[in-house]
Amino acid sequence: MNIFPFGLSLSKAFGRVTRLVQTERSEAPRFARLIPSTSLRANGAGDGGFTLVELMVVLTIIGFISAAVVLAIPDPRGWVIEDADRFAARVAAARDEAVVTAAPMGLWVSASGYGFQRRDGGQWVALEDKPFVTANWKSGTRALVGKDGRQQIAFDGTGLPTDPLTVTLAREGERVSVTVDMAGKVMVGG
Repeated sequence: MNIFPFGLSLSKAFGRVTRLVQTERSEAPRFARLIPSTSLRANGAGDGGFTLVELMVVLTIIGFISAAVVLAIPDPRGWVIEDADRFAARVAAARDEAVVTAAPMGLWVSASGYGFQRRDGGQWVALEDKPFVTANWKSGTRALVGKDGRQQIAFDGTGLPTDPLTVTLAREGERVSVTVDMAGKVMVGG
């Protein structure tokens, strides 16, 4: 039966392809003959193996996917330190605001959150403007602030605090302290 153009039958076409492959193999450079290649069988199927390049491509893709997964997993140790860093930055901003405006700024800290105040007309007024809005700790974080469950300090117009302050943030066994010393320096540490 003739299914190919130019009068070739299936067996003649297969014979020509086989001779062409054998000719190309014998003319291939010596190093290319050292690499196993697929051989044609009577049914047209190859050995089904992978080349070194294909394996390297697959391993590279697996490596990239693994790296993406590892980077996407949140680090539970970072949660408390993130809260501490955010709190310390806002306390330092309150200190700087007191210096820039030459008006006292107050800070209160409780087990569930913290907030800022400004001295206005002889009394403390709560601030709700960014970055001084009242904030709660992230879920699972609590502040260890002493017997009363609340601490307060104020920064005068020169940026010095009325008292030193140490707030320890805790979550699932992790603890980080934020300290304000008498010079007004805000530090985050162990």
